[in-house]
Amino acid sequence: MTTNVLVARDGALATVTVNRPDARNALDADTLDGLHAAFAELAGDAGVRCAILTGAGDRAFVAGADIKAMADMDAAAGLAFSARGQRVFDFIESLRLPVIAAVNGFALGAGCELALACDFIIAARTAKLGMPEVGLGVIPGFGGTQRLALRVGVAHARQLIYTGAIIDAAEALRIGLANGVAEPAALLHDVRAIAADIAAKAPLAIAAAKRVVSPGALRDAGEPVARALAAERDAFGGLFATADQKEGMRAFIDKRPPQWKGA
Repeated sequence: MTTNVLVARDGALATVTVNRPDARNALDADTLDGLHAAFAELAGDAGVRCAILTGAGDRAFVAGADIKAMADMDAAAGLAFSARGQRVFDFIESLRLPVIAAVNGFALGAGCELALACDFIIAARTAKLGMPEVGLGVIPGFGGTQRLALRVGVAHARQLIYTGAIIDAAEALRIGLANGVAEPAALLHDVRAIAADIAAKAPLAIAAAKRVVSPGALRDAGEPVARALAAERDAFGGLFATADQKEGMRAFIDKRPPQWKGA
């Protein structure tokens, strides 16, 4: 695995770090492939129940795609780069385990798109987020036009994309781009506490909830609420065939902590 992406495990939690601090953690092809490899490895580890994604250093989560790598691309190369980024971000979004973005600095362009591919975002008070691609003559190309609109609504998404505005963490929280704001020194501590709370829950139930609530599921449902509710019913009913459901409800009745088996 490339050293551009680091993975650390701590029990049921894993932390994935984009590790290009000299380039403000900008995403090039190698780093995109490293992210895919890292999350594929975690997806195959049943002991990992929640992941945290962050950036190395204290300046950037991911400052964007690597502009030096993109500057001389022609249309075919640009299309291929967009497809590569979309594949990686779609993969992260579709994982069984929740992924929390701990945005510790700049999350611009592809960096903001990467954070949006996670289940939700907790940002340091000093973080800056935005999609300034139009100032470079392009648009968000790694799924950001769709995920941003789903997260904050079409009007906010249009304004952010059309103006290329860079907003602070407080504004990101106000419009729903971020779920929470933490002091920089406390960011990873606070996110780990949330991740540990998630990891303590029934893993099959968490995976089912993620599958049903995911933006991909909402898009695939083609908007009719009835189809989305049918997917929810199927997932809900299916969990009653699991040992974890039996254990969880019996533990509640017995007033004891549940012992999850992921089965």
